Amino acid sequence: MIPVLTWDELLARREAGEADLELIRQRVREIIDSVRRGGDAALLDWTSRLDGVQLAHPALPSEWREAARKHVTAEWRASLEKAAERIRRFHEQQRQRSWFQTEENGTVLGQLVRPLERVGVYVPGGKAAYPSSVLMNVIPAQVAGVQEIVLVTPPHAEGVSPYVLAAAELLGIEEIYCVGGAQAVAALAYGTETIRPVDKIVGPGNIYVAMAKREVFGRVGIDLIAGPSEVVVVGDGTVPALYAACDLLAQAEHDPMAAAILIAADASWAQAVQKAVAEELAVLPRAAIARQALAERGGIVVVGDMEEAMAAANRLAPEHLELLVADPWRWLPKVQHAGAVFLGSDSPEALGDYLAGPNHVLPTSGAARFASALSVDDFIKKTSLIAASPPLLAEVADDVIRLAESEGLQAHARSVAVRKSGPTNGACPAEGGKCQ
Repeated sequence: MIPVLTWDELLARREAGEADLELIRQRVREIIDSVRRGGDAALLDWTSRLDGVQLAHPALPSEWREAARKHVTAEWRASLEKAAERIRRFHEQQRQRSWFQTEENGTVLGQLVRPLERVGVYVPGGKAAYPSSVLMNVIPAQVAGVQEIVLVTPPHAEGVSPYVLAAAELLGIEEIYCVGGAQAVAALAYGTETIRPVDKIVGPGNIYVAMAKREVFGRVGIDLIAGPSEVVVVGDGTVPALYAACDLLAQAEHDPMAAAILIAADASWAQAVQKAVAEELAVLPRAAIARQALAERGGIVVVGDMEEAMAAANRLAPEHLELLVADPWRWLPKVQHAGAVFLGSDSPEALGDYLAGPNHVLPTSGAARFASALSVDDFIKKTSLIAASPPLLAEVADDVIRLAESEGLQAHARSVAVRKSGPTNGACPAEGGKCQ
């Protein structure tokens, strides 16, 4: 059952859900340090100890790849291809190009846009395996022009998810390693005898993966520190209660720490949603996970009107925000903080998870106040370009000198002053000669 809470109770529940991470941090640092020093041997040892799988080599065995091809159906592959096509089409719109502008005095300014060279994609393989995560993390990297994409995913007793491998094959990913957890993050960041280090690590994972990404940030880039998944459903009572109930459960079945929250501007509708949740739980295969998530992290808050509902949603800054209301476009301008917004009764969050097109890697735990969805921008670098002309240097030299001297940086000022006055020592000969 999903509880009805006051606003203060909901906030207290959210804060209480933030566990003490110090013990986990210490464990993660131990794992990272051992892989950094021990390479493949340490990586495989941690895989044996934590995943219960003994491997002779981190690379994906060819027989596992072959088995995956036989496992998936043609219908499933067609659905995956449709999802990939829509995701790629959406991310193509985010592509950026280098640009240059020439001023009247001949100065050229611009920005060079270059893709990252090598990216590591982490794909979970614990309680559930997510081929959709392969698409969402790899496709924007490919659109950006990343040449080397390596995939890591934890093995289990039967191997690696054939659906994950099928998604990787569809996208042409050949470099795959059967390792997971903090040890895989360490291998991607520092390298081993087998795995060359990457420039950036992306992809979701459990708390150990998230903490490991935090620890290696700076050595490599990361996408974001993802917490448990969350949805906030805002409703005014005009959409069937069953829709809201199913959307809440779609979030709750992810993980016991997932947060599924309903903000209702209609009390009787909130009761109907609560009843529908109970009925759906009775037949849900992952009901045990969903019940725990709803009991510990979920909640229904009844507010006075939609203005109050939108203010509450913004305060939560959720990963997913559903507007199950009569006129969602009316309320969209009120949205200030959300990773993704789903408008109207025909836009369930699950559509965005798989096939709509926008990325499902989103900021969590209130990070939507300052962070955005994974995009092509996460896989490029922007380099500023300055080719100053003599007229520009003459025009601004005194200003640069004045500003540099105010900061006590005399060498900065001098580097401009010598150009303003012309060289006095080691002067260059006529054009075509060499400076001494």
